[in-house]
Amino acid sequence: MESARPATTADLDAVVGLARSAQAEQRLHKGGDVWARREARPEPLDAAFTAVIADPAQHLVVGTIDAVPVAYGSAHAERLRDGGLLAIVDDLYTDPGARAVGVGEAVMDELLRWARRQGCEGIDALALPGARETKNFFERFGLTARAIVVHRRLTPDEEDQP
Repeated sequence: MESARPATTADLDAVVGLARSAQAEQRLHKGGDVWARREARPEPLDAAFTAVIADPAQHLVVGTIDAVPVAYGSAHAERLRDGGLLAIVDDLYTDPGARAVGVGEAVMDELLRWARRQGCEGIDALALPGARETKNFFERFGLTARAIVVHRRLTPDEEDQP
């Protein structure tokens, strides 16, 4: 049976392993190299996730099948300039062997419940170009594009070109 619950320090080894798999998978997508250097959770991952568990403005969730962690997700609440709160999904990953059975949905449901309890007025998540399954997953929860980030790699031999 699939379910999701708040993570504890006892879940750290499983979450760190899942996070490393998530980062490796993300790097394969277009934009993944810059994502890994800018948005990916920094090492040491166990310390980073310990901090998330301890911070009431953040939430770490594990998704399980028969009590075995096979997914995780995290979010934080960000204060907007007008005082409102926006939830940001920082991580969401399900082991490939556990996909399409509802555990990722259980994790997302738990993150949404947490965001509502925090008083957030919306929730954002990132999907890299070409990560169609990720985009479709988020769309099933009503998340749609509100911004598109564009990027161009610069090289030193282009110094005088626009």
